[in-house]
This record gives sequence, structure tokens and C-alpha cells, in this order.
Amino acid sequence: TPPLTEQAAIVNATRARLSVFHDTISRLEREITLLREYRTRLVADVVTGKLDVREAAARLPDGAASDQTDDGSGVDADLEVADEEAGGE
Repeated sequence: TPPLTEQAAIVNATRARLSVFHDTISRLEREITLLREYRTRLVADVVTGKLDVREAAARLPDGAASDQTDDGSGVDADLEVADEEAGGE
């Protein structure tokens, strides 16, 4: 085994390298949280009529405005959650 001073140097170097990853992970987690909040707010604004998306929806190519998401789950659940968060019923 290496001497204690060398072991300590290895640990310190490893911690320094890992701190970059921890900082990046923390920043990305915060960005994900903010994007989720934005998405929730956006859906709520559409559901409550504060944001009119009819013109943009009319410009979508055929089939793009499907009622299903990529994972096969319906959009209705997201709209219900957003509506509840916005104070709707």
C-alpha cells in the first residue's frame, strides 16, 4: 500500500475531480426542476385559457397533435394536474 501522504493526495485529487461532477449534477437537477415548473405553468395557462394556442396548433403537421405522448400515456392526466394546480376542477 502507498504511504499515508500519497493516499491522502489521491483522496484529495479524487474529491477535487468529483466536485466538478457534483456541481454539474446539482445545476442540471435545478434546471430540470425549473423546466418542470415552467411546463406545469404553461399547461395550466393553456387549460385555463390564459394562453391561446389554437393558431399554433393549426400550423402543426398532420398527426403531430396526437392525444398520446411518446410513452403511450394520455395527455389528459397532465391537463388534469395542471388544471388542479391552477385552481380548476
